[in-house]
Amino acid sequence: MLTAHGVTHPGRVRKTNEDRYDADSALGVFVVADGMGGHNAGEVAAALAVETIMAFMRRTHEGDDVTWPYGIDRNLTFHANRLITAVRLANRRVFRTAESRDDLSGMGTTVVAGLVDGAECVYVSVGDSRIYSIIDGTITQLTTDDSWVATLQSAGALAPGERHPMRHVLTNVIGAREQVEVEVGERTLRDGERLLFCTDGLHGEISDEQAAALLSSHPDAEAAAEALVAAVLEQRARDNVTALVVRYRA
Repeated sequence: MLTAHGVTHPGRVRKTNEDRYDADSALGVFVVADGMGGHNAGEVAAALAVETIMAFMRRTHEGDDVTWPYGIDRNLTFHANRLITAVRLANRRVFRTAESRDDLSGMGTTVVAGLVDGAECVYVSVGDSRIYSIIDGTITQLTTDDSWVATLQSAGALAPGERHPMRHVLTNVIGAREQVEVEVGERTLRDGERLLFCTDGLHGEISDEQAAALLSSHPDAEAAAEALVAAVLEQRARDNVTALVVRYRA
């Protein structure tokens, strides 16, 4: 059984909210996106990405006759192929829309998405939005940021937590080019495990330990998501913030 709740807020500085999310517990599909681009283009990119991913996942779930333009990776499960294809279709749509309209040129978005079928979970990531797993108060980051900082840290050139002038520069986003690299992972969920899908407006303002403490003290998905965003708003909240909490019960 899945319960989910999402909360999004523009923050205390931005006038518009370029974050988008969608959650379908019956389908087991969850998506969060953080758009970027001038003149509200970021919110267009995020909305297009979320809409495209959800539409493809619904069509393939219902057994509709759907074209798979990117083929099948036989090393991955069917559900992993579904989710990756959905993200690639989202990338194509955002990229082509940006190419066709001067007012949307250069727009892009991050995406994290998950599909839960029974206890099996597939998740994907592009950009620096994140998915966390929380089990018995222990929080684990499942995704890897597509950023200069993450690249330097993995190479041992930058210590965790160390500041860097290019810390906000992303190396991979939806819509930046015609093809996109998609990180994919799979895991078997444990009873009571929770998943947190969030934008950098959340994980950039509160620590993983703070997030874990809030999730531990708010076992309900709705209360947890509300508490996480409230905690960010108590800080500077310079960016849009989105938290989507999913709880799995066997």
